[in-house]
Amino acid sequence: MATDHEAIAEGPQDPRRRDYLQIGAVAFAGVGVGVIALPLINQMNPSADVLAASSTEVDISAIQPGQAIKTTFRKQPLFVRNLTPKEIEEADAVPVSSLRDPQTLEQRTKAGKTNWLITLGVCTHLGCVPLGAGEGENKGPFGGYFCPCHGSAYDTAGRIRQGPAPTNLVVPDYEFTSDTVVTVG
Repeated sequence: MATDHEAIAEGPQDPRRRDYLQIGAVAFAGVGVGVIALPLINQMNPSADVLAASSTEVDISAIQPGQAIKTTFRKQPLFVRNLTPKEIEEADAVPVSSLRDPQTLEQRTKAGKTNWLITLGVCTHLGCVPLGAGEGENKGPFGGYFCPCHGSAYDTAGRIRQGPAPTNLVVPDYEFTSDTVVTVG
């Protein structure tokens, strides 16, 4: 049995020991939560192959006026077309008010680079790949792109002119990193 003197002497020490144990337990639990949470949060970041596919650089130096190339961007076809002055005139001559999805060629291209039309090669109706970017392919009645699945026809600016497609071909985010290289995405 402890005397009053011993009880007074031990009284203040027990809460200190408990406080130390509580602080130690909370700190240990905090470090444990951090060690567990860090890999879980880190695994939600995009992997290296996804980051690599998030942007595409396209060398446009070999594309002559009137030619187009097909490439891929995020596993979708990408059309890069070098418009001729005649194709630009035809696109500018169309009254914007007559279009289903009204956009001018200038709105679909970069300032000072209106001859470069860059669109996703996916029809906005049901996702088919339109023709017109390859040599000798059917460009449709408006000289742009033609979707063989349901007959949607796009003009030289990639704007819907005929058929069931509701909107123009999608223009992805892109920028000219030099006169001959375009970075898409």
